[in-house]
Amino acid sequence: MNTFKRPQYVKLAKRLKESRKFIQILVGPRQVGKTTMSQQILEEFGEAAHFASADFASTRSNAWIEQEWYTAKIQNKKLLIMDEVQKIPDWSNTVKALWDKDTIEKSKLQVLLLGSSSLLMQKGLSESLAGRFEKTHLPHWSYGEMHEAFNLNLEEYIYFGAYPGAISLISDESRWRNYIIDSLIESTVSRDILQITDIRKPALLKRLLELGAHYSGQIFSYQKMLGSLQDVGNVTTLSHYLKLLENAGLIMGIQKISHSYHKKRASSPKFQVLNTAIMTAQSGLSYKEWKNDGSRWGRLIESAVGADLVNKAYGTQIGVYYWRERNDEVDFVLEKNEKLVALEVKSGLNESIKGGMNTFVKEFRPHKIYLIGGQGMKLKDFFNMDIERFFLE
Repeated sequence: MNTFKRPQYVKLAKRLKESRKFIQILVGPRQVGKTTMSQQILEEFGEAAHFASADFASTRSNAWIEQEWYTAKIQNKKLLIMDEVQKIPDWSNTVKALWDKDTIEKSKLQVLLLGSSSLLMQKGLSESLAGRFEKTHLPHWSYGEMHEAFNLNLEEYIYFGAYPGAISLISDESRWRNYIIDSLIESTVSRDILQITDIRKPALLKRLLELGAHYSGQIFSYQKMLGSLQDVGNVTTLSHYLKLLENAGLIMGIQKISHSYHKKRASSPKFQVLNTAIMTAQSGLSYKEWKNDGSRWGRLIESAVGADLVNKAYGTQIGVYYWRERNDEVDFVLEKNEKLVALEVKSGLNESIKGGMNTFVKEFRPHKIYLIGGQGMKLKDFFNMDIERFFLE
């Protein structure tokens, strides 16, 4: 993993070598390579860079930020990298004051901030650092990246997912499964959500995660969720918790496409894991058991396609939706600049586009329609495809 460089690395390294204009922000879920990327940048800058992590801070106060900032300056460093900065209370106001002071003094110190909690990072960025930063989002790894870095084949990628740190464990599925659940999922919930966000019903949030992972690819109304979770909650709480889980890179609720913005927002969400390991590890079923169950494997393929679309859409102007009316359904709908692209996912070799797509075409007149798998585009070609290409003429 140390030698493989993700595509976002080139863009970020170039920005940091340019003249000092903006604070650079690198965000993304746990275990997608943020710290590794920062270490790669550290190696490239060599002695000209200073690295500090809030995970190892002697005090969780803004004094720590000031200390590391002035350490970098007094040593004439060109770059300061601060990891997990969102764990420091009032971090954004402190960074703002230091950055503005350096700007007046015409300091050349470049700053890169890393954070695993997108929600808390975004709050600080919008409240204090508006106009002072550029953000790079590091999503879960794509199939192409996992294949190039670890020689993972497509079926392994679909089942074992895209956590690079877990790949060395896949020969021992029980160990791999425990690592995903204990070191990744539980750590994300406990450290990135519960410790730094006011959650009144932590048990409800955890059950919602389990429900979303189990039913990934299925549409659930919030009322149906409440019934399944057997909790006296409300729709607002569930919607908020689902958004927190999305910002943590675990699961999300894809909205229904509609001509009306209000109807989009009010639609029943379609559960979508953002990494298929979240779905398979918690199932307790082996790779072989998933593969031998055609229906289950087909649902996993759809979830893998959905995760790929959502992760590739980060940082673009592309929205990812689904569509359903009565018994007619389209698995995924991409939207960009009022253009729509409809995608239907099939796992069987002989499957073709069904009537639901025809109904959708009559109502929405999409720019293009695609069948992924079955008689359409090969899955490997889809996973290796740039999402922007769906909108080419």
